[in-house]
Formats: sequence, structure tokens, C-alpha cells
Amino acid sequence: MARQAFDTLRALAIASQALGFILIITLETVMGDAARPWQGWTLAAMVAAALWIALVRLYRRNKARKALARRLADDED
Repeated sequence: MARQAFDTLRALAIASQALGFILIITLETVMGDAARPWQGWTLAAMVAAALWIALVRLYRRNKARKALARRLADDED
């Protein structure tokens, strides 16, 4: 399986985590102690985004693996 030079999912994962951490720090700076619930929801959104990206990556990897297996099976016949 050939790898792409630019991995869109990796860039999306890095961007979403960076945005989440910036938001958490900004909430703390602006709201002080009142930011705690919002920071929790932001962290939950970051975890959900990371899980979604991991599932999409797994789906794409399995799809590519099955396509490769099909091509190899067709070549053997």
C-alpha cells in the first residue's frame, strides 16, 4: 500500500487537538474558575473527534487492505 505524502486525517487530528487546547486555555483565561464545565465539554469533544478520526482511519485501512487482497487474488487466477 502506497502512502500519501500528505495525510489529511493526521492533519485534521492535529488541528482539532490544537484548537481544543487553545480553547481550553482561552476559557481559563477569560472565565477563570467558571470555565471548568466548558473545559470538560471541550475535552469531551476532543476525545470524540480523536475517536472518530481513528475509526475513519481504521475503515480506510481495512478497505485498502481488502482491495489489495482482491487484486492479488485476481492476479493469481
